[in-house]
Amino acid sequence: MCRSTEKVQVMQGRQEQQHRGGGVAIILPDLAGFSGRKSVMARVSTAAMAAIILVLFTGCAGEPAIEPEPRVVRVEVPVPVPCRVTIPMAPAWASAGLRKGDDLETKVRALVAEREQRMGYEALLLAAARSCQ
Repeated sequence: MCRSTEKVQVMQGRQEQQHRGGGVAIILPDLAGFSGRKSVMARVSTAAMAAIILVLFTGCAGEPAIEPEPRVVRVEVPVPVPCRVTIPMAPAWASAGLRKGDDLETKVRALVAEREQRMGYEALLLAAARSCQ
């Protein structure tokens, strides 16, 4: 029961009445300029929320989703493995057998031959290195 002498608004249906006490009432604060109407944005957001809830409930009421059958899928994934390559042995270099007293032509021929040996040995080393990548 309301026994105060404050002005309160009582909602009965759509009519607003002022009540000074007694009886059961829905008490609303007395705000200046408040007419009890909702703003346009409040009505729109309420309607939007109702539509969202309706869509959510409608989605739940449909037929249950059919679970897809499990199936085996083959996926190829590269796996790192240790590299086991034999390193080629270094050849006997042509300039290793030169002596101090050999003539200039012999020394030049030996150095040219050693250059060819080194290029071949380098190619073998590169091939071994590339096989591990």
